[in-house]
Amino acid sequence: QVQLVESGGGLVQAGGSLRLSCAASGGTFSAYVMGWFRQAPGKEREFVAAISWSGTSTYYANSVKGRFTISRDNAKNTVYLQVNSLKPEDTAVYYCAADVHTRVIITSTATNYDYWGQGTQVSVSS
Repeated sequence: QVQLVESGGGLVQAGGSLRLSCAASGGTFSAYVMGWFRQAPGKEREFVAAISWSGTSTYYANSVKGRFTISRDNAKNTVYLQVNSLKPEDTAVYYCAADVHTRVIITSTATNYDYWGQGTQVSVSS
């Protein structure tokens, strides 16, 4: 059983930055692809970014490319999402997720991910 706990969310002005963290426990973190998703009120959960086990491969949604950066520290069992140049439309609950079936195949499909955190709220004011 893998437990994921997100932190780092908050309220920021447009153009601001945050660093989201997701701490994992209960499994072999370095063996998993990790992803970030988000869900805004009244909208479906959407893919944001994902990273392979080594960190050498990453994948981003077009809407965040160039503004968000995903990274991981396997020694700390933690995956990060640096979010820069925030826009009001980035307001959402951000979730991290683990795909325990692969180290390298990165997918944006939420149903491929096996474990999810409880989420952290990011609110961007205009």
